[in-house]
Amino acid sequence: MDVHEYQAKEILAEHGVAIPPGTVAFSPDQAVYAATELGGSNWVVKAQIHAGARGKAGGVKFCRTYHEVQQAARDLLGKRLVTGQTGPEGKPVQRVYVELADPFERELYLGYVLDRKLERVRVIASKHGGMEIEEIARNTPDELLQVIVEPAVGLQPFQARELAFQLGLNLKQVSRAVQTILGAYRAFRDCDATMLEINPLVVTKDDKVLALDAKMSFDDNALFRRHKIAAMDDPSQSDPREAEAAKYNLNYIGLDGEIGCIVNGAGLAMATMDMIKLAGSSPANFLDVGGGASAERVATAFRLVLSDASVKAVLVNIFAGINRCDWVAQGVVDAVRETKITVPLVVRLAGTNVEAGRKILEESGIDIITADTLKDAADKAVAAIRK
Repeated sequence: MDVHEYQAKEILAEHGVAIPPGTVAFSPDQAVYAATELGGSNWVVKAQIHAGARGKAGGVKFCRTYHEVQQAARDLLGKRLVTGQTGPEGKPVQRVYVELADPFERELYLGYVLDRKLERVRVIASKHGGMEIEEIARNTPDELLQVIVEPAVGLQPFQARELAFQLGLNLKQVSRAVQTILGAYRAFRDCDATMLEINPLVVTKDDKVLALDAKMSFDDNALFRRHKIAAMDDPSQSDPREAEAAKYNLNYIGLDGEIGCIVNGAGLAMATMDMIKLAGSSPANFLDVGGGASAERVATAFRLVLSDASVKAVLVNIFAGINRCDWVAQGVVDAVRETKITVPLVVRLAGTNVEAGRKILEESGIDIITADTLKDAADKAVAAIRK
C-alpha cells in the first residue's frame, strides 16, 4: 500500500525526521488559508498522487502570492496528472500539499528498501538528490552509498555517521543527518514499510537537514496490525477493480491484454498468463480467487474481469485442492447467468470433485468451452477470439 507525500512526512516527523512546515488542502480556499497559517512569502503547492515525477508533469508549483497559491490549487485539484510513473491514464488529484518553500544549498538522496534476496533492509544514499534512483544508478553508479542492515541489531549510529560523512556534510550537518537517517530507519522498521524514499533530502544555509519529499510503501500483509497506516489508504489512487477485489479478498491486478483470467493460486495464475502468451495472445489481468473460492467469490471475480472493456474472452483455470470443482462450476454458472456474458468462456477444471463440476457445466445449458489441460485451455481461448 502506498501513501501520499504529506502522510509519509507525518510518519517521518513522528520518528524524529525534520520536515518543512506544510498543510494539506482539499480546495483552493483551503490552500490559501494554509499559506496564511504557514506564514512566509514563498510556498510550493504539490499535487498529492501515488506516483513520482510530479514536478516534470507540472504537479509542483512555486508561488509568491496568495493569489498564485489559489490559482495553483485550482489548476491541480480535480485534474488527472499524468507522469512518467502513472501511465497514460494518470492519477486523479483530490488534494494538494501547501509547504513553505525556503531556500536550500544542497540536494541529497536517501532511500530504504527491503532487499528480498538478502532478507535485509538496504539503505541507499547519494550526493545527487532530485533525480530518480534509476538515473543516479545509471549516471553515477560509483557514487551510490549503500549499507546492509543486520536485523538483529538494526541500523547503528556509527553506520549513519559514516553515511553522513561520505555525503560530504560538515560536523553540524552530520549530527542532524544522523538523526534523520536513524529516524527514517525506525519509521521504515516500525511501520512494516517495504520502501521509503526521501528525495531530495536537502541541506539549508543554516545547516538544517530536511526531508523535502517523501514516498513510502507498506506491506499489505502487515496492515492488520498497522491500523493507523491502513486508515491512510486512498482508494481513488487505485484501480477501482482492485479496490473492489480487495473487499472480497481477491488478488486482482489489471493488465492490458485481451483474455481475462480467473485462477486459483498465484503460481497457477502466473503459469496461465505465460501459457496465454505462448498461445499468441496476452492476459487482461492477474486474478487469484484463493484456496477457498466459493460460488459467490467466483461470481464476483467474473464481474471484475468483465468490467474491463478490452476483455474478448474469459479463461477459468481451477485446480481444486482445498477448493471443490463443483463449487467453482456453480459459481461460473451463476456468474454467467447474472452478467449475461457475451464473450467466449473457456473453463478448465481439475482436482477435487472434478466430475461433479463438469456435470454442472454440461447441464447448465450455457455455451461453455471446456478444456482438459492448461495448454488446451489457452489454445482454445486464443482460437475463440481469433474467429
